[in-house]
Amino acid sequence: MPMIDVYAAAGTFADEHQLAVDLATALMKTEKVPGITLFRANTAAFIHQIPAQSLANVEGDSAHVRVQVLTNAGALDRDKQLAVVSQLTAIVAAAAGDPSLAARTWVLLTEAPDGGWGLAGHARTNQELIQLARAELASQPPRAS
Repeated sequence: MPMIDVYAAAGTFADEHQLAVDLATALMKTEKVPGITLFRANTAAFIHQIPAQSLANVEGDSAHVRVQVLTNAGALDRDKQLAVVSQLTAIVAAAAGDPSLAARTWVLLTEAPDGGWGLAGHARTNQELIQLARAELASQPPRAS
């Protein structure tokens, strides 16, 4: 159940809410987790638009975007890492209406240690999250073929 934080200069995105939905949806699809409530309700993106003077590279350019993705340990193998970085970069550039922003978008992939994923006031291990997902899947009515 990843969390995504996007940091950009204020005014970079016209529709922050849609950007958050698009990023969370893309990450959930890339992780290939089932579309159950546990994952849909807890995969989220946060858009942080900050004053342009609050960010800069060495040359003073503030036209960059930082995307930080936090997943549970081991959630993204190498193929998923490559896909996530590519997809989130494309989504950010499209949301800004600026294809050149793709070259100035930094995506950082980080992992929470096992037991370092807090949900409903409890630090969950990966195994506990799997058990929660399996319990939800088992409680759903069978799908018609």
